[in-house]
Amino acid sequence: MDLVTKQGFDFGFDPKACEQCNSRCCRGVSGNIWVTQRDIQAICETLNINVIDGMDRYFKRVGNRFSIKEIVSGDEYLCVFLEPGQGCLIYGARPVQCRTFPFWNHFRTQPEELSKQCPGIKVL
Repeated sequence: MDLVTKQGFDFGFDPKACEQCNSRCCRGVSGNIWVTQRDIQAICETLNINVIDGMDRYFKRVGNRFSIKEIVSGDEYLCVFLEPGQGCLIYGARPVQCRTFPFWNHFRTQPEELSKQCPGIKVL
């Protein structure tokens, strides 16, 4: 097992768990996935669409920032870029918040909470 660790976190992450978790980090309760102008440009390039169309279709304004839209599916929210059964449609251009999961400050001292969401979490 190739466990990924990060200094200051009381857990490690086994990326192989992603193969069987059904994208649990991309679904669940509503929340914001913050994107920068650079992220938006890269995502639109990945999808081969212009930024104006991409802004309207995939992003929402929250105060002075932008977040990825969600789709309501039953009793959960899915990232608009999550294609069930296929995974992330923008994986190579995903924003920093997605790339740094599960090593978020929110989970720094709460590995038990995180392990309920992510099967790849191994408390050290």
